[in-house]
Amino acid sequence: MQKIGKKCTEFFLEFPPQHQNRQPGFEYVMTPLPIFDRPNYQGSGKLSSKVALITGGDSGIGRAVAVFFAKEGAKVVISYLNEVKDAMDTVHYIRSLGGICCAIQSDITRPCSCRQLIDEVIQTYGKLDILVNNAGVQYQKKNLTEITDQQFDYTMKVNVYGMFYLTKAALPYLKSGASIINVTSITTFKGEPELIDYVTTKGAIVGFTRSLATNLASQNIRVNAVSPGFFWTPLQPACWEASKIPYLAADCPMKRAGQPYEIAPIFVYLASDDASYTTGQVFHINGGEYKG
Repeated sequence: MQKIGKKCTEFFLEFPPQHQNRQPGFEYVMTPLPIFDRPNYQGSGKLSSKVALITGGDSGIGRAVAVFFAKEGAKVVISYLNEVKDAMDTVHYIRSLGGICCAIQSDITRPCSCRQLIDEVIQTYGKLDILVNNAGVQYQKKNLTEITDQQFDYTMKVNVYGMFYLTKAALPYLKSGASIINVTSITTFKGEPELIDYVTTKGAIVGFTRSLATNLASQNIRVNAVSPGFFWTPLQPACWEASKIPYLAADCPMKRAGQPYEIAPIFVYLASDDASYTTGQVFHINGGEYKG
């Protein structure tokens, strides 16, 4: 169980320079560790009897969402690429709370893997009510000419193709009242100059969300997006040069980064029946950095 200090300043720590030379990053080696749970958060059964699949649910925002969904009574499936320890830590944590969770390794850049992932969810729990397209990668490059064709292709495949493949595979199983939640980014609204390919994919996610929401409205399947600002997740040290890490939240009016547990409740809302008349929307959670 994570311990949170009594005062706000006690549990939002300065992030020292650090870098992980891999994508996706590992949460368990970060300093300090992200805060993914709020112990005093009491679920009220908002997602009772629902089954949720969260890509990239092993760490970062995905891990926090998985924990909050489980606290609300959902049966949770998290998918991961190769972050075995983070995935198992998430599963064990949720089970320690009395929740139901399993992890499935999957490469969402491959259509066959996405179909297999959905098949495993259906075989395990018999249905799917909530799909959270959260997995993503980003690479810092100073200018467009530094982005290789291979990097651009891979970023598109993880962030956009994976979402497309998985949503397409899931649709036959989603019934009236189901919820699809996609994760975009503040960077696509601000135009981060050193994440050109990443920003491009996150802009595509906004368009996909709005178009699919209109397409599925008559079936009462809701599609929304969450747009995080700077949150302390493995994506940050896996992307940025070490010296930039301490300054990534410098422009935020709240003068600090967000912790993953601070964004999880908006996913609970969008996944629950509380959001029964909410679709095609983008929710900005960024400490006031972007006001959209």
